Amino acid sequence: MKTLKGPAVFLAQFAGSEAPFNSLDGMCKWASDLGYKGIQIPTWESSLIDVEKAAESQTYCDELKGKVNSYGLEITELSTHLQGQLVAVNPAYDTMFDGFAPEHVRGNPKARTEWAIDFVKKSGTASGRLGLKSHASFSGALMWHTVYPWPQRPNGLVEMGFKELADRWLPILNHFDEHGVDVCYEIHPGEDLHDGISYERFLEATGNHKRANLLYDPSHFVLQQLDYLSFIDIYHERIKAFHVKDAEFNPTGRQGVYGGYSDWKDRAGRFRSLGDGQVDFKSIFSKLTKYEIDVWAVMEWECCIKSSEQGAREGAPFIQSHIIEAAERSFDDFAGGETDEKLLKGILGI
Repeated sequence: MKTLKGPAVFLAQFAGSEAPFNSLDGMCKWASDLGYKGIQIPTWESSLIDVEKAAESQTYCDELKGKVNSYGLEITELSTHLQGQLVAVNPAYDTMFDGFAPEHVRGNPKARTEWAIDFVKKSGTASGRLGLKSHASFSGALMWHTVYPWPQRPNGLVEMGFKELADRWLPILNHFDEHGVDVCYEIHPGEDLHDGISYERFLEATGNHKRANLLYDPSHFVLQQLDYLSFIDIYHERIKAFHVKDAEFNPTGRQGVYGGYSDWKDRAGRFRSLGDGQVDFKSIFSKLTKYEIDVWAVMEWECCIKSSEQGAREGAPFIQSHIIEAAERSFDDFAGGETDEKLLKGILGI
């Protein structure tokens, strides 16, 4: 079996305009001092990585990787969550998602999609140059506004939606394949890939593309009341990245999964700092180790109650305490001897 790597931290929720969060050096020292061994880098933070340069220059990538390594850290994955979202945007969300795009393509959905596809491809090239095997992203969504079938969906809408989504992602997936990198879709409400069934439909539409894999984050399954442990049993062969993120679901007589448009702190389902929610991490780490899933355990911190400073301090020891050192031999193999065919035949009476 394989021992999970970690602890690591996704820098997206911590990056900012003030030191130490406004530079790669500052964030590396901060993460290392807190006990993290890896960082997941959000590509939209230009103070952390220049994707255009990384896609063109092996020297730049070597220097970037060397800088991270100098702090005792590894790069776990690059993330294009925001750019991946822009690969597929329904017109109903154009205005709200335009803020994720550079100014020169805002107000132009076609140009925005083309830019997003190109940027994600370049991130795949950069990942390959950095020696990474996995990449974190969102799928985007063309059908999310129809997730609840009222009004009734016209026949063929879902099939057409997944075909179009696959058509947009196939050139990206093929590009990542050329660089030996898996695209790991975070299964997430708001995305067309929001549960196992939707992922399977997309996978089928891509011809079961070997690079169309999964970022496993149990917090989103708690909020939609999906069995996050069985999910590992079903999809373990496709899980290539892991966000350690906690959540809780406390329905009342007034609200449930949909939340009644409440603010995060008032919703029945809400994200919590590690250890403060309901996720059974002991079972998750056991299953991931059992299935020999070779991933980094990366904290994604989001909490509407606890400060990010406390969440970051507590995250590394929490993850470290859950990492299982995989067994190298069976606990009941007292002798540890080689197979004796004569002995076996004697036991069987043959």
